[in-house]
Amino acid sequence: MYTGLLDLPWWGYVLCLLGLTHVTIAAVTIYLHRHSAHRALDLHPIVSHFFRFWLWCTTGMTTKAWTAIHRKHHAKCETAEDPHSPVFFGIRRVLLEGAELYRIEGRNQETLDHYGHGTPDDWMERNVYSKHDRWGIGSMLVVDVILFGPIGITMWAIQMVWIPFLAAGVINGIGHFWGYRNFQSEDASRNVIPWGILIGGEELHNNHHAYGTSAKLSNRWYEFDIGWLYIRILETLGLATVRKVAPKLVFAAPKAQCDADTLQAIITHRYDVVTRYARSLRETCAAEMQALKARAVAVDGKRLRRWLNIDAAALPETERAERASIIQHSNVLTTVYTMRDELASVWARSTASKEQLVHKLEDWCKRAENSGITPLKEFSLRLRCYA
Repeated sequence: MYTGLLDLPWWGYVLCLLGLTHVTIAAVTIYLHRHSAHRALDLHPIVSHFFRFWLWCTTGMTTKAWTAIHRKHHAKCETAEDPHSPVFFGIRRVLLEGAELYRIEGRNQETLDHYGHGTPDDWMERNVYSKHDRWGIGSMLVVDVILFGPIGITMWAIQMVWIPFLAAGVINGIGHFWGYRNFQSEDASRNVIPWGILIGGEELHNNHHAYGTSAKLSNRWYEFDIGWLYIRILETLGLATVRKVAPKLVFAAPKAQCDADTLQAIITHRYDVVTRYARSLRETCAAEMQALKARAVAVDGKRLRRWLNIDAAALPETERAERASIIQHSNVLTTVYTMRDELASVWARSTASKEQLVHKLEDWCKRAENSGITPLKEFSLRLRCYA
């Protein structure tokens, strides 16, 4: 029986398959995602051309199409215009038909023109990768059969579904549906698991949405991003240059008066600020919720906690009305949620000058410290430490 050029034990084929698919994962996360879509790092032409060729052989998707679709996802996240949001399409469809959603959006010329700028437009892209996208996939099939024999067909088939399922399905689906959140970003992104190995670090999806232009996706000491490891190796070899990583959170002694540096630090770390606010006031809200229940006021504790993490402007009108109807029964809850909304307005888009925003922040801190709510006062004093 013909076994191909490589006659391996069963575990040898498994290791080869894992190796081949992992190269594809690395190409997606390093080249397409962090380099092309977000410009978080620059790659040496040799590395870029290798990844482009490999992706042509394993996915058939062009750099421009993938980049444009992903940029639109960030620009329109969790809205009806998001190309693959489980909030609108449902988790089942995104998980099982994620690749099809990519193909549909890839035919939208408006998306390609608006979001696909800065992507390769050389001879290879125009005459090979874009024009003959199936040639690469067919070539990979031939190579797999030559190397591994008939089992190469199975290995090739797994390679073909690896990215559509794990990247287009799992990350875009489960990554916006289930997991933990380090940062309360405006979208529904989640970190699937803290160790980003199988999908190249893309498992840390909430971290990515909080700091989209960071080349490093891990943020906590216990998190691991294998894609970042590969980037550091490439950088050591002179084949990559990191342009940006998530800013480090620095705390200094509390300032008696907020200044422009405090304002900038809070805006930069706004997702961390919101997360800490929710954690600081969680017990206060829980105690008030119990007090309301004792007075026979209907309260949904799960929603109350959720509202503490979301800007009022981002809530549907029905939920905003429901929130207002509940918190009106408690002066403490009214203060907590109103102050939450006012704090978010510091970094919201506005025509206010920097001096006006600094004054607004200082006024917020003074009112928080004089609110009579101890956790709110402590949070405000901590806020003055951002540097």
